[in-house]
Amino acid sequence: MIEFLNNIDQQLFLFLNYFHSSVWDGIMWWISGKTSWIFLYVLIILALGIKYKWRMLVVVPTILLGIVLSDQSSVHLFKEVFHRLRPCHQPEFAGMVHLVNNHCGGSYGFVSSHAANTFMIARLTSGLLKNKYFTWFIFFWASVVAYSRVYLGVHYPGDIIGGALLGILIGWLVLKLFQWVDQKFFKGITMLKIKL
Repeated sequence: MIEFLNNIDQQLFLFLNYFHSSVWDGIMWWISGKTSWIFLYVLIILALGIKYKWRMLVVVPTILLGIVLSDQSSVHLFKEVFHRLRPCHQPEFAGMVHLVNNHCGGSYGFVSSHAANTFMIARLTSGLLKNKYFTWFIFFWASVVAYSRVYLGVHYPGDIIGGALLGILIGWLVLKLFQWVDQKFFKGITMLKIKL
């Protein structure tokens, strides 16, 4: 069964990775860049600041905790455990993978840290902002960033799906932690201020 799923994953990767152009190479390289989305992150922080005001003292550490958990668990609990080679490191795919800027990354690819991190951000921030338009946008953004990793030849679709599920789970857990802290401590403080 695992061999069957792995074969489907590899064939789907080769199909998706086949469609490329010099224009899309540049676009997908930018989309996948770690600093490409700083402006988006600033806008999200501003939107959260408007909603949560002084409670941002907890919101920001919550987001940072989620990023650390998704990033580190994707590496230490998955990549270093499963040792699944990236497609660009797969010997039988030599000459078949379209790589952009000859960049392949580390040896192992399951799960995708990009997918884990972006979907964690999507799940957590959508739960914090609770706006349906933002939710649609941020999950679309996470999907595009995750797909760029397949386009660039560094991840199988299965790596992306695994990373997305991990990120959504961590985002949900961290959101629940924030809601518990917020309810336990900060709602009481807010009610006290109102009474005073």
